[in-house]
Amino acid sequence: MTEMKNAEQIRLFALNSNQPLAKKVAELLGIPLSDCTVSHFADGEIAVTIDESVRGCEVYVIQAVSDPVNTNLMELLIMVDALRRASAKQVNVVMPYYGYARQDRKARSREPITAKLVANLLEMDQINRLITIDLHAPQVQGFFDIPVDHLMAAPTLINYFIDHQLTNDTVVVAPDHAGVNMVRRFAELIGGAPIAIVDKRTESHRGLEEDEHIPDMIIGDVKGKTAIIVDDIVDTGNRMTSSAKLLKKFGAKDIYGVATHAVLSGNAAQELQACNELKQVIVTNTIAVPEEKRFEKLVRLSVAPLIKDALVRIHNHESIHDLYKLRNEQDK
Repeated sequence: MTEMKNAEQIRLFALNSNQPLAKKVAELLGIPLSDCTVSHFADGEIAVTIDESVRGCEVYVIQAVSDPVNTNLMELLIMVDALRRASAKQVNVVMPYYGYARQDRKARSREPITAKLVANLLEMDQINRLITIDLHAPQVQGFFDIPVDHLMAAPTLINYFIDHQLTNDTVVVAPDHAGVNMVRRFAELIGGAPIAIVDKRTESHRGLEEDEHIPDMIIGDVKGKTAIIVDDIVDTGNRMTSSAKLLKKFGAKDIYGVATHAVLSGNAAQELQACNELKQVIVTNTIAVPEEKRFEKLVRLSVAPLIKDALVRIHNHESIHDLYKLRNEQDK
């Protein structure tokens, strides 16, 4: 794997959403995190100061729009404004988790499309590129008129199952009909495994998990198989736990939950840990999970190598196609 060329003109900044991930990316790149100060006025307004020159530099800003969502989004927008006014040559945003993406269409009258609103705000802020991981809907890329590099966490997650010899006699399960495309891609990467779908007929309001109807049917054969429930986000955990209970009822042997983004709102950690049907919950570190939300069944995988490889290839004007493959298939 090649390294960044002319790295002396690159600046890597990390805001407050996920400092551990940003530090690991910087370590893998061999580039120190640049200095900036984020402070607050007495009324809560955010102030950002860049503590070194970025004039003429190619800048990457790492910030997930996760809890606290509004604060992290405003930090990012203000940081980009500061960089642009400091004469940075390029401002590239690395957003491991794209907040507000769940409202990506107008499903009912008088609803906003917040995924488009965030895209508008970033473009009005004049960023040059967005790098993100597993958007809630891939078509959100179409809300932008700038390059968007949409990375996939699936190879990172699947490598975990390969390393632990958990890929034999598996079935990949979509927790609802909307997740079928993501599950199909996951199943193809895992070796053409069959898929199953949790048949939930009642729509939840705006796709929010807390309103979900308890499903009662599985489409597909899961009896005696290792079932892997695949989702992009685990928020309240209701969808994952109810799917696991139904899979066990239909005869699944071992059940694993997989999600890229561990939002883990409210009592999600306790609910997932208490679900006897779930053997493990495997997520990535696109969102920083505080100690109080970590639990015994939770396995967190790092996307730092994925982001590092993407940044190297983007900077060197190389294809990122290999990053969509499994580890043993790259560079073939």
